[in-house]
Amino acid sequence: MYLCKNVDYMLVFMYGLLGRKLKTDMKKRLTKFTMLLSLLVVMIATSCTSYKKVPYLQNSRELDSLALQAVVYEPVIQPNDMLNISVHSSQDEQAAMAYNLVVQTRANSSTSLTSQAALQDYIVDANGCVNVPNVGEVHLAGLTISQAESLILDKIKGAFATPPTVIVRFVDYKVAVLGEVNSPGMYSSKDGRISIFEALANARDLTVHGERENVKIVREEMNGAKKVYEVDLNDASLINSPFYYLQQNDVVYVTPNKRKAKGSDIGSATSLWFTGTSVTISIVSLLLNILR
Repeated sequence: MYLCKNVDYMLVFMYGLLGRKLKTDMKKRLTKFTMLLSLLVVMIATSCTSYKKVPYLQNSRELDSLALQAVVYEPVIQPNDMLNISVHSSQDEQAAMAYNLVVQTRANSSTSLTSQAALQDYIVDANGCVNVPNVGEVHLAGLTISQAESLILDKIKGAFATPPTVIVRFVDYKVAVLGEVNSPGMYSSKDGRISIFEALANARDLTVHGERENVKIVREEMNGAKKVYEVDLNDASLINSPFYYLQQNDVVYVTPNKRKAKGSDIGSATSLWFTGTSVTISIVSLLLNILR
């Protein structure tokens, strides 16, 4: 009888130890599970695009440096461009003025209202021509600025003892940047030349959701047809392509990545997912408190 009681006490003691051990093991497992789940939530919430998709011009070392130096870009005049055309001659100012179309502009101030002379801007018509005073229609579409200056000079130099200086400038060389950028909008260049990276810099770069491998450029061709081209900002060969420098009125659209698209698609379901995750963590924490 005495032996049986001792055995019973031993069994109770062992069951107690076993119970405490099981309880401790369960608490440890639940603690590890909670930590892993929390870590997973943080990783999902803060995860970004793979690093390989982030840097621009990744394979730049593979490019031929001689080929890079040979690329000289000049913007081409297109229909609907606005130009400023002026003729100057230090020896015959009166003859030069005959080719400069001047308009009167009003300048408002707090004290006076004055009238000032300014050169008229020229809009390239649908046929690619401008009407130059005392010359008539001159076809400039498809020409660079220097070519346009040479063409106009050839048409007027006979009226001067010494060839005058012809200056042609873009009045407002602008492009639009839309999509996944930090500051979308219209941006202009005074020198008539703007690269895709300059345009993106004006737009304060891509957001973390912008897809660098698939940036679209909407461009109007000389014949009026509009085309959509795709460029990869990660590919260094872009700087040798026809799309490195943007043309007048180009539209740059940065497409959202899949994560952003899915987030927009899911909508309220996303908040429900995070709510469910929070509830799961709360339940696990409650279980831990019960098992203590």
